[in-house]
Amino acid sequence: MVIMAEDEEAERARLPMLLEAVLGVGTDLELRATLQHLVDSATELVGARHGALGIVDPERPRLTGLFTTGMTEEERARVGPLPRDGDGGLGVPVRVHTQIFGNLHLTGKPGGFTEEDLALLRVLAAQAGIAIGNARLYETARQRERWIEGAAAVTTALLTGESAEDALMTVAEQARILADAAAGVILQPTPEGGMEIVTASTTEDPGELVGTTIRPGSAVLVHLLGGEPVFIEDSSTDPRMTTPVRSRFGPSMMLPLRSGGRLIGTLALPRHRGADPYSAVDRLLASQFASQAALALVLADARHDRERLAVFEDRDRIARDLHDLVVQRLFATEMMLESTRRRAGGSSEEDELLGRAVDELDSTIQEVRTTIFALQQPPAEAPTTFRGRVLRETGGAGVLLGFQPSVRFTGAVDTLVEEPEARKLLAALRGALAAAHRRSAVGRIQVDVGVGDEGAWLRVEDDGTPPTTVTWP
Repeated sequence: MVIMAEDEEAERARLPMLLEAVLGVGTDLELRATLQHLVDSATELVGARHGALGIVDPERPRLTGLFTTGMTEEERARVGPLPRDGDGGLGVPVRVHTQIFGNLHLTGKPGGFTEEDLALLRVLAAQAGIAIGNARLYETARQRERWIEGAAAVTTALLTGESAEDALMTVAEQARILADAAAGVILQPTPEGGMEIVTASTTEDPGELVGTTIRPGSAVLVHLLGGEPVFIEDSSTDPRMTTPVRSRFGPSMMLPLRSGGRLIGTLALPRHRGADPYSAVDRLLASQFASQAALALVLADARHDRERLAVFEDRDRIARDLHDLVVQRLFATEMMLESTRRRAGGSSEEDELLGRAVDELDSTIQEVRTTIFALQQPPAEAPTTFRGRVLRETGGAGVLLGFQPSVRFTGAVDTLVEEPEARKLLAALRGALAAAHRRSAVGRIQVDVGVGDEGAWLRVEDDGTPPTTVTWP
């Protein structure tokens, strides 16, 4: 390093410049603006042509940022993480408390640098360390505020009635945005002991992500299933990562969604290859977000369960009322009409009218009983009984048709229809309903399903032009 004495009066003239530089560095709470101002002020203060401030990663031997003045791109590429001697330059470390935050390096002063230049630069670096510490605290506070607001938004969204799939997507998408990640994915345990991606939020096509699995026995799974987070420096090279999509990503966080001892799944936040690694603050805030999101998911699930229970209780009450009041009254009316027809001995026309009335009542009773059964099915669950599967098929067709087909059951279909026969009947039913949908002027469909000594049977009749009847087998 070249050091030469300078005139004392000239040094006093630079004191106002030093004070201005110190004040300028400390006036901005935005970290990047503070760092750039430090480089510019230091270069001007000592009369250098070029200045560079390299930000050192406290956890790894690498630069995480570079701020320069008066340098070309080629010169920027040659800047290292430490001050360099022997090139006519002047370098000092910039410390925040006792930790080296970065290194300030100046070059290109005509005549070389002096001891006074070094002293002035040290004073500026010391004051800059204080300003940088304040700016970092401010940036961390803003970052923490964003994560808290994001967690609150997730909780609000989950507790306002979203479905299970939408709830997981809300968590994944909000976390991806907050972490500045390439993707936000939710993995859930599989019956085989692994984990599978069930939800993915990404700016690219998420198709190949959903369905990707982590095989049982993976080193990563040991931590995740035990409720421990996993932090990855580079997904594409880390031997613990075994999924086929790992080559697309670099730094990653895998955070268990755990609440009350229950593991709901894992929130993974991978960044693109070559992106900045996650800092300690990033990891802490994301872990806190995952804990709150897991609690919100549990509360939302419990809320949905209570709502489903309330709906089921309501439907069960309606079904009981229908059975106890409507069906019994209809059945009594049918009996009275049948008895009247037998005693009256009227004309054939009157007998026919009474017979038709009895048949209509019998048909109405069957439809009411079918409705009662449908009401007693657990809501939002796939039916497991044969009767329930038939009703699901007709209910789904009703959405396309614009009206609900009438369904009547004869015999103990749930106990007497075997599974192979049930699948064939349901396939025939789907075909008949699809054919009816393609035909014009269909406004009513009657579906009759029954079982007898010769097995199950199906009859689908519509009022199209002309009317069509499909029977099976």
